[in-house]
Amino acid sequence: MRLANRTVLSEKISESLKSVLPVTGIVLFLILTFVPVKAEMLVSFLMGGVLLLIGMSLFNLGAEMAMTPMGEYVGSKMTSSRKLWLVVFVSFFVGVMITVSEPDLQVLASQISSIPNLTLILAVGIGVGLFLVIAMLRTLFRIRLKYLLLIFYAIIFILAFFIPKGFLAVAFDSGGVTTGPMTVPFIMALGIGVAAISAGAEGGDANFGLVALCSVGPILAVMILSLIFSGNAEAATEYTMPLVNHSRDIVGLFVKEIPHYIKEMAIALGPIVLFYLVFRVCTGGIGTDGLGKTLVGVAYTYVGLVLFLTGVNVGFMPVGNYLGHAIAASAWRWAIVPLGMAIGYFIVAAEPAVHVLKKQVEEVTSGAIPGRVLSIALSVGVAISVGIAMIRVLTGLPILWILVPGYLIALTLSFFVPDIFTSIAFDSGGVASGPMTATFLLPFAVGACAAVGGNVVEDAFGVVAMVAMTPLIAIQVLGLIYKLRSAKKPEAEEQTVMEEPITVAEETEDIIDL
Repeated sequence: MRLANRTVLSEKISESLKSVLPVTGIVLFLILTFVPVKAEMLVSFLMGGVLLLIGMSLFNLGAEMAMTPMGEYVGSKMTSSRKLWLVVFVSFFVGVMITVSEPDLQVLASQISSIPNLTLILAVGIGVGLFLVIAMLRTLFRIRLKYLLLIFYAIIFILAFFIPKGFLAVAFDSGGVTTGPMTVPFIMALGIGVAAISAGAEGGDANFGLVALCSVGPILAVMILSLIFSGNAEAATEYTMPLVNHSRDIVGLFVKEIPHYIKEMAIALGPIVLFYLVFRVCTGGIGTDGLGKTLVGVAYTYVGLVLFLTGVNVGFMPVGNYLGHAIAASAWRWAIVPLGMAIGYFIVAAEPAVHVLKKQVEEVTSGAIPGRVLSIALSVGVAISVGIAMIRVLTGLPILWILVPGYLIALTLSFFVPDIFTSIAFDSGGVASGPMTATFLLPFAVGACAAVGGNVVEDAFGVVAMVAMTPLIAIQVLGLIYKLRSAKKPEAEEQTVMEEPITVAEETEDIIDL
């Protein structure tokens, strides 16, 4: 087993190198040529890159060994019980618990001065819990995802015209931020576990869509809270690097922050693991094989996330903010658009949850949607989104001028592509906007906005929302191309894995006892 784990870990390290090196190379090129930085910032960035690499490798291994099996076990057991109340209770409880423990939500809460942190966190957690229940019921009763998305996004955009202007970007950012490295692996696996028992004619589409619907809850929660509380959102995060005197102080910056993330990840992972163990006891699975491997995987996940978050927050965040400010303050300020697009193209590959999504898409579709093709579609979408976000920073373009037509295009495409592409596309929006976006691209946009004298909350915030939106279009365009190509083939060749149930229950009726 140890030899197998080492082999898998070496594969994860290789994958992580391919993900981290491109964006690290671009940043290094900039700070060694056009945008020089102090030596301590360069060393801090390099140390952060090493921690990011190791952390991502361990996280990917842990997610494969623990988070995915845990989610699938819970999903399959609660569905096979055929008790609707149990599905509703477990879904809501898991949704609230896993969201409240999501590290990125703590960052979001600190950005909003007019709403108490605990109030915001609980409201967003309840929002995710309610929409996870809706997502589960949608899978069980085989309701097509696009109809639900059309209804809920219509409500969101109607509300958008009534909430304070300063909350718009923060509300839409919250939808991407709360579907982070803790939430995505477990919730996606939960959906696959449910679909394995209940999927019928809907096929592979039933395996996805949970993250898509769970991204709606936080947006609505923040919008409703903005109507209840007076005031406006304010940016309160400090991105600058503390002054240091020598190399030992640089190491001290990381050492000082590690205990914070050790505690944060313990709070995040602890309730999930405890719930899983209690659930396993209640369903008679505590003594079955595989529990030891799962707990080892949890340890890998824990250590990986601690190292990853320490690396990106201490090493990457100050550099991102400095680069954005320096480029926007120069005579070549418009260069921030193509540079942002280049960074966005590669940075999505460094998001931990993206690897989980690619692996599950390949497994569920039996390779019909290759991970490499999905990666390219995501990278192109994120590159475009960051470019648009940088244009907003420089011009102050209202965020609704971009989000309304963007989501209109995405929702319209959902009626012309196979359902599985719509589900994967809307899932990928939440997956792509993870900690790398929050700790590098957001500071990058904030620095640029400060340099041009813009409103940080209204103009810089929203980059996460942009990153969450464009993959919806990019992946569905991929689905449209697939559909057009399939239409040209003989009828006998058209029966692909996308048109057949991936996991089909023997019975298509009486899935649960109402």
